[in-house]
Amino acid sequence: MIKIYRKTTTIKAEQFDGSDEMIEKYNITPPMPLDPDYTINTLEGDMVLGVGDWIATGVNGEHWAIADDVFNKTYSELPVIPKAVADWIKKCKHDGIAIASAMDKDKFPEKVADYFRTYYTRDQWITIQDNFVRAWLDGYVVEED
Repeated sequence: MIKIYRKTTTIKAEQFDGSDEMIEKYNITPPMPLDPDYTINTLEGDMVLGVGDWIATGVNGEHWAIADDVFNKTYSELPVIPKAVADWIKKCKHDGIAIASAMDKDKFPEKVADYFRTYYTRDQWITIQDNFVRAWLDGYVVEED
C-alpha cells in the first residue's frame, strides 16, 4: 500500500547566479565552449547546474543542485519570528506544554502577546498563527533586531 510522506529535514539553499564567487564557493565547473551548463560535484557524482537553479547544502555539508521549479514546489523558507516568541516556544517545549496551551493568550509573556497583536486584518491574524505553528513544528529563524 502506498503511504504519503513529507520531508522533515531542513536544508540551507542558495540560488545560483553564475558569479565567480559562487563558482569558487561551491567548486563549480564552468561551462565549456558550446555547452551552456555548469556542473557541481555531489555525493552521487557531477550534476548539471544552470543559472537560477538552487544549490542545497545537507546536514553533512554535502551539496546538490535543484531546478528552480522543483525547489519552489518542494521547499519554503522557515518563518522569521521575534526572539521573545522563539524563547517562548523553547520554554514551552522544554516544560512539556502542548501547542494549544502555548497559544493561549492568557499565558503569553508580554512580548509574545505583543507579537500576536500585530495584525490589522483577518488574513494577517491567520498568518501570525500559521507562522507560530510552522515555527513550532518545522523550526524558525530569529528576527534580527
